[in-house]
Amino acid sequence: MLRFKILASVVPLLAAAVFARSEIGSVSHPCIALGETSVELTSLFWTAGLHVAFTDDPALATVRVQITEDADAADFAVVDDGLGSESETCQANPSTRLISIAAQPVDGGQVIYLSTEGPADYRVYVRSKTFSQREAAALIVGAHGGHRHLQAASL
Repeated sequence: MLRFKILASVVPLLAAAVFARSEIGSVSHPCIALGETSVELTSLFWTAGLHVAFTDDPALATVRVQITEDADAADFAVVDDGLGSESETCQANPSTRLISIAAQPVDGGQVIYLSTEGPADYRVYVRSKTFSQREAAALIVGAHGGHRHLQAASL
């Protein structure tokens, strides 16, 4: 009888775990493909290889990202408002880089200052139903692994 009670209490827990795992696995996160690798935002902080944070103070930033209204002037453009979805573009593989957006700066993580004015290390153009400007900025910084100095930024 004791075995039956233990089994009866474990089965719902296992079912809940399987359901939760399938829910977590099915959530779509912004992702970009870069050759053989992909960079994906994750909400699971402990699985991310790089953590980025945002600041409103340019003096605290390690990376400056400018939002531009001109796709030709951008280093990274996201335009995905068309019909259809290309979910197969970013399939998880061993070379996928996972990026998380932290509420506060993390040791060794990048701190992004997002603005509409320069100077900037990266320029992004975003017209998307699925990507926010912050997510696009986090992806471009994560794709490059950190800070890059532009000629204009160092003058």
